[in-house]
Amino acid sequence: MPSDPSASPTNASSSPPPGASSPRPRTSARFPRGCSTHRPCAARQTCSPAWAASTSWSAPSTPSPSTSPSPTPFTIDASEPTRRRAPMRSTDEARLNAGLLPQLAEADLLDSPATWGGVPTHAGAFRLEPVRPERDLELLSRWMNDPEVAAYWELAGPAAVTAAHLRAQLDGDGRSIPCLGLLDGTPMSYWEIYRADLDPLSRHYPARPHDTGIHLLIGDGTNRGRGLGTALLRAVAGLVLGNRPRCTRVIAEPDIRNTPSVSAFLSSGFRCYAEIDLPEKRAALMVRERALRNLL
Repeated sequence: MPSDPSASPTNASSSPPPGASSPRPRTSARFPRGCSTHRPCAARQTCSPAWAASTSWSAPSTPSPSTSPSPTPFTIDASEPTRRRAPMRSTDEARLNAGLLPQLAEADLLDSPATWGGVPTHAGAFRLEPVRPERDLELLSRWMNDPEVAAYWELAGPAAVTAAHLRAQLDGDGRSIPCLGLLDGTPMSYWEIYRADLDPLSRHYPARPHDTGIHLLIGDGTNRGRGLGTALLRAVAGLVLGNRPRCTRVIAEPDIRNTPSVSAFLSSGFRCYAEIDLPEKRAALMVRERALRNLL
């Protein structure tokens, strides 16, 4: 799955006197669909013709040379040590390494999931690790060809199908990060952490800035159906809220037909906000609020 500022016009026939502050531009902000607001122009009165006509001013007088203070001579105190200039970095050191760009984009949009650390669960220590296709593609392709997974992810087929799905995220601007879920160091699930407010999903619900979405699958069938999904969802929601201070909600949209998945979200502290029609499915919009974090 994945505000436009505008300035109020000024009256060209009246200009404020020197020294008077210029009126601030009028701005507008983007709000959730169905809600709008406008700030009144605080300087509207000061830029009106009536104000200009009722206000008089004169240029400040220039002091005569005889009354001007003589400049203070510039002296150097030899007793104070001279501050040494920091050495300049070489061109190679100062040049931005292009290989760092994906990490910078990730850090900017999703606060770098690679650095979130681990969290204990009843099944072991869990952590997220960003996918590296050269290392993980074979494993992920095998999971995608599991019939239970393929029914909802629709990525069954040769490894190239999974590779293209990963590449679309890895070559993007960092708004979606594919990750492996490791339990006690063993890969056992696949996750996508994404900016729901920047995703096409935001057209289908009243998104808030920095809403963070999650997709997941549990790869090994032996780990399904025993409550592990609930524990992992609670753990990952905690990682998102604990490491993304600007995020107030974690969002998910499982297929409404996927009853075990919907049940796991409900058991881990999400609530069903609505049922929404997406291009590829009818989904349950699941929301986990930061305000409820300490109550779960």
